[in-house]
Amino acid sequence: MLLEELRFPTGRLKLIWADAGYNGPEFAFWVEKRHGVNVEIVSKIAATGFEVLPRRWVVERTFGWWNKWRRLSKDYEQNPKSSQAWIHIVMIGSMLNRAR
Repeated sequence: MLLEELRFPTGRLKLIWADAGYNGPEFAFWVEKRHGVNVEIVSKIAATGFEVLPRRWVVERTFGWWNKWRRLSKDYEQNPKSSQAWIHIVMIGSMLNRAR
């Protein structure tokens, strides 16, 4: 549903990394047909102990950044638009902190 609402900038977005939950030809085919973007599934590797998965750390790191902001640490928002606005505010704040 999220991808249905997005308007992809032509030429900028080339690849989407997706969780193994989106594994299946229907999702990748739909995204490529509708938006012209390739989908790469990052799946878990069956191993014992801790192992860093390629590109999966990007999402986990971002969620870690969000948890530093109390407003996003719990699901306080009732309106999805409000929640989206707070995510934008937090990411702008994070980028400004790094720019110093």
